[in-house]
Amino acid sequence: MDTNLIFSKSKKGRKAYTLPKIDVPDVTKELSVKFVREEKIELPEVSENELYRHLVKLSNKNFHIDVGMYPLGSCTMKYNPKVNEVTSRFDNFLNLHPLQSRDNVQGSLEIIYKIQVILEEISGFDQVSMSPAAGAHGEFAGILAIRKYHESRNEIEKRRKILVPDSAHGTNPASASMCGFDVVSIESLENGQIDIESLKDHLGDDIAGMMITMPNTVGIFEEQITEISKLVHECGGLMYMDGANLNAIMGIVKPGDIGFDVMHFNLHKTFSTPHGGGGPGSGPVGVNKKLSQFLPSPIVEKEGNTYKFAEVTPDSIGKMLTFWGNFAIIVRAYTYLRMLGADGLFAVSKNAIINANYILQRLKDYYDAPYKKEKIMHEAILSSDSLKKKYGISTFDVAKRLQDYNFHPPTIYFPLIVHEALMIEPTETESKENIDAFCDAMIKITDEAKNNPEIVKSAPNNLQIGRLDDAYAAKNINVCCYLN
Repeated sequence: MDTNLIFSKSKKGRKAYTLPKIDVPDVTKELSVKFVREEKIELPEVSENELYRHLVKLSNKNFHIDVGMYPLGSCTMKYNPKVNEVTSRFDNFLNLHPLQSRDNVQGSLEIIYKIQVILEEISGFDQVSMSPAAGAHGEFAGILAIRKYHESRNEIEKRRKILVPDSAHGTNPASASMCGFDVVSIESLENGQIDIESLKDHLGDDIAGMMITMPNTVGIFEEQITEISKLVHECGGLMYMDGANLNAIMGIVKPGDIGFDVMHFNLHKTFSTPHGGGGPGSGPVGVNKKLSQFLPSPIVEKEGNTYKFAEVTPDSIGKMLTFWGNFAIIVRAYTYLRMLGADGLFAVSKNAIINANYILQRLKDYYDAPYKKEKIMHEAILSSDSLKKKYGISTFDVAKRLQDYNFHPPTIYFPLIVHEALMIEPTETESKENIDAFCDAMIKITDEAKNNPEIVKSAPNNLQIGRLDDAYAAKNINVCCYLN
């Protein structure tokens, strides 16, 4: 299906909109020159039906969760129930203005307050701030809170190090570094868990804290987490949990009960709100009592039968962004949480674990499976290393060939500690039939690698756009070149 640029459809005088007559004074002519754009913006002039046809054709070129399965590993592209979209578009939510008076937005403040309480219960933390606008944003806020804690104790000058496992998400060392800390990498053992002896070698009174993803980035729960927490706390450090994989432990274990002092949530990863392309997102941050005074504002509290923003403490790290955070995302997550309830959230984790283990069992004899002897949780880690050595088929080739079978590729080449890695996370929203179809395609690709490797190396072969010439694109950044 050809889709020309919309500018090619432009005919002077056509328009795809009808605006009401202006009912307020027109002050545009009174604007200062510095606010007036000198050049004219050339926009396409098309009719409404041509605009919608163009947009629909573009959407048909995209792969999205309403088309098929996203086994996308750490990004957890789970299905976003349509009821979430309905509630987030209620007029009284959609038409809110952030400067409305408190008395005028009690329902919205109540939602923020109630989701704070729900997240506190899920995580075992004492207080939650909904302010951060993304997972990495919440992570940044959490590490700032750790910094503030050490500043309040006059120890920040000596506590300059944050410990981070070598399997960590890339945002972990980035957040620590942005907050002014030195990052110290801790090695992992062959079983994917933290090397306690390596950890002990780095502990001292210069440690500000440690960042851990639970379960970790190879899908394994750190069995020695209470011992790790004890060691870090004994040297005066704090424990930070990256909440990206929280969907594997809800209703099973609370991070606040196993030694963590602070964590961020990913509403888009755990509670189904949409994300991608840098937003929208929401990354609330939860803490125990020792860090409550450092949380970012605003935080909603209940006063009698009404809701208000709590007074900002003098030690707060301040605002992470303007106003309330991404409120529509919060409404979506709140809807999801209330629809499922406690039993439903437990089922989410249970099914996510079952689905990932099922995939591992089906594929472990066809791909390298470095952790097949371990108890995995929400994601299965495989590798195409043997396929590459035997037949010249890389993980990148496997990912591209999956597109020919109408599956979005999983995360590839991460975690970095696994060569030719495939990180497969089906979440809880996929049926056994879909998972079987995915596994069948993965198995068929291994057969193709052996008997017809060129069809894998040239993939995708059935899509409107073929494989990008990566080398050419890197050298010619402004030119789009496709091999078809």
